[in-house]
Amino acid sequence: MRRSDTTLTRRRFFKGLCALTGYWVLNGTAAATIGASRFPHGFRAPVAYRIAPKIADALHELDPARIAIGGWLGARIELNATHRLSHVDLEPLLAGYRNKPGEHPWIGEHIGKWIHAASLTWARTGDDALRRKLDAAVDALIATQEADGYLGTYVPEKRFGLFEGADWDVWSTKYSLIGLLTYYRHTGTQRALQASCRAADLLIDTFPSKRSILQAGTHQGMAATSVLEPVVLLHRLSGEPRYLAFAAYIVEAWQETGGPDIVDSLFEKRKVHQVANGKAYEMLSNLVGLCEFARVTGDRRLIDAVLIAWQDIVDTQLYVSGTTSHREHFQPDAHMRQEDMPNIGETCVTTTWIQLNQSLLALTGEARFAAELERSYYNALSAAQHPNGEDWTYFTPLNGVRTYDSHITCCHSSGPRGMALSAMSAYYIGAADSSPVVFVNTLESSSARFDIAENTIEVEMTSAFPHQGHGAIRIRTDAPAKFAIALRVPVWAAGMKLRGADIRDGWAHLSARLWHDGDAIAFEYDLQSALVQGDGESAGRAYQYWGPFVLAYESGTGATSSPTAGLRYAGPATKVSKTADAVLRFSADVIDASGLPAFEATLTTFADAGNHSEAYRIWLPISNRT
Repeated sequence: MRRSDTTLTRRRFFKGLCALTGYWVLNGTAAATIGASRFPHGFRAPVAYRIAPKIADALHELDPARIAIGGWLGARIELNATHRLSHVDLEPLLAGYRNKPGEHPWIGEHIGKWIHAASLTWARTGDDALRRKLDAAVDALIATQEADGYLGTYVPEKRFGLFEGADWDVWSTKYSLIGLLTYYRHTGTQRALQASCRAADLLIDTFPSKRSILQAGTHQGMAATSVLEPVVLLHRLSGEPRYLAFAAYIVEAWQETGGPDIVDSLFEKRKVHQVANGKAYEMLSNLVGLCEFARVTGDRRLIDAVLIAWQDIVDTQLYVSGTTSHREHFQPDAHMRQEDMPNIGETCVTTTWIQLNQSLLALTGEARFAAELERSYYNALSAAQHPNGEDWTYFTPLNGVRTYDSHITCCHSSGPRGMALSAMSAYYIGAADSSPVVFVNTLESSSARFDIAENTIEVEMTSAFPHQGHGAIRIRTDAPAKFAIALRVPVWAAGMKLRGADIRDGWAHLSARLWHDGDAIAFEYDLQSALVQGDGESAGRAYQYWGPFVLAYESGTGATSSPTAGLRYAGPATKVSKTADAVLRFSADVIDASGLPAFEATLTTFADAGNHSEAYRIWLPISNRT
């Protein structure tokens, strides 16, 4: 069932957001208000889970249709919707299912990834053309499913094993399940759920009665066992206990001889690069699944294992751009994280790191996970996206040259998923002291709709970010409603001022009160650059950031033609301007190798650096003049 023409699309919201109707003043702060942009009431809510979790989330995601996001990040999300997801030629992604075997062993993963991203995007925008393309893709995929439930790209004699050129079909099934289940949740289309059940039932019939699931996936079985995530979601959506039993088998299989032993290794070694073979994408995928399994079983020890992995990644594996991995693997601690390595920050890893932080943020409500999401969105993920929105990079190096491609790669299919997921982190609903709490996890101009005490509440954020540090939140409601508000305060938003707020644990908390239509609160904070000096391997070097944006120096800017010509930072950057193509530009004092007086060089955001094949750098030596 398609939405009516009255559905608020992302484009309609953005136009309304830009139609400023004047200025109002509250608590001495001026802020622009936005024109009417009420959400429609006629959208279809996602299919509810039949199985409730035993560990309840602290923060609950909103339906995608309830969130509209503008500003800098919103423009990136829009590009993903209009220039990537709507333009993808799906025939090459389906060809391997129709004519087995496919052209390469992992061709089967791509259609499921596209369906996942497109389903979330359609659910948010209601775009009719995207819905038609989505329906056609799902119909075409299901039409290839065989009588026994097989949904893959291999010939019968090379299925569910480690055959040459045919060792990724459980992995591909995982993505088909993720895509189909997301489509089912947001459209209610039963055939997608039925196809998912048939595909999962074949896995149950195969493992472990015919062989261990570890023998059907690379990287010590981690590729195959990452099917854990959709298997648990299938259990929750269908209510069938056999899928939970199969999920439990998957977790137990990790401990088999030669298996990755993920949970026990994390407790014993506390180092992700010492778990299995350290393959980052596959391990993170398993950790995402482990969060889902812990939710439904109530086993908090499993969450503790995930938190050990998370902390080690943040402490020793994470680049300042919000991604991890070198040559697709976790590395020994602090492995050359600032040097000229081209093969760092696989986009698949960036997207799966985002998924893990989204899951942990929902489980705990802790701002540290929101901070890592923000770092990834504004840097590694956006840097991987071509400025026209269509192409993606495989790696996002900190220094060097960025290479975009249009080929069918895992990363080219994963990046759009990450961008589609990013809108989901802007707003949440929670509770404290028996009162609902609206959690605002963005400083972008945006809007979200909530149902509170039988009232429809719309929270509108109007913000000057990323140009200035002020904004306001306005409440629109048909009747007074009592709830609290928590606005996340990033570490870079120093001096956050929000009247009446108790700022603690990374959130500015406004106690529950009765809100009326038109009530508004203004806030302001210091938005400026900072020069961050490295230590350890990074001693004598520094990088700069503006708000959440890591900054970079490109060739062809400033007084030299090369970013490696002995330049040294001599002080923090200052904001300059936004160019006609919406790229943010900054100036910074630098000196060159000759030691001449400092001169101004132009910096840009890491996300926009190297968009036209220029060499760029994040890390530069630092002058003793700073």
